[in-house]
Amino acid sequence: MAYEAALTIQRNVHEQVLAGAAPPTLLLVEHDPVITIGRRPGARAHLRADEGTLARLGIAVAESDRGGDITYHGPGQVVAYPIVRLEPLRLNVGRYLRRLEQIAIDTAAAFGVEAMRLERCTGVWIDGAPPRKLCALGVRVRRNVTLHGMAFNVETDLSHYDTIVPCGIADKGVTSLRDLLGAAAPDMAAVRAELAARAQRHLGDGEPPA
Repeated sequence: MAYEAALTIQRNVHEQVLAGAAPPTLLLVEHDPVITIGRRPGARAHLRADEGTLARLGIAVAESDRGGDITYHGPGQVVAYPIVRLEPLRLNVGRYLRRLEQIAIDTAAAFGVEAMRLERCTGVWIDGAPPRKLCALGVRVRRNVTLHGMAFNVETDLSHYDTIVPCGIADKGVTSLRDLLGAAAPDMAAVRAELAARAQRHLGDGEPPA
């Protein structure tokens, strides 16, 4: 689905959750190739490719009202948009981001991949020289209800990241489960199901995990 179409759905669900007309909701999507530019000052400067290169690659560019810098979405990437109230979960924005990171870490572990947090670098990483990002995060909270979320690389075309400085971090790389596991990598359906189950555990109703 195109980014703008998914954003319209997000906003509609957000209004329903805000009004109490819908329960906490997890949207899962696989975007058409798109670079999204967040609200961080200077984020657009991290776009490396010119219009001609982007047109040749079929990559759109979209402004986003999420936090964070610049990132890429495309086929082979599970994008998860949890639309939840933070107050019942006893979460502020920082703790919510840590919870999203844990969902990605647990999802990777289910397929035999050890992922980790990296100090002062939001997201989920694979250790190495340099570390490589497996899952990017960018959120917005409006009236205590979340928007946007996380992008988990399963079999993403990593060459498309050459068009940006991912998340504005020039000295680190990006990776995917396919890059890490080769032919043993799970398919998209398996990762979607695992990530949804982990999101239910960490963001669902009831007592939040420690």
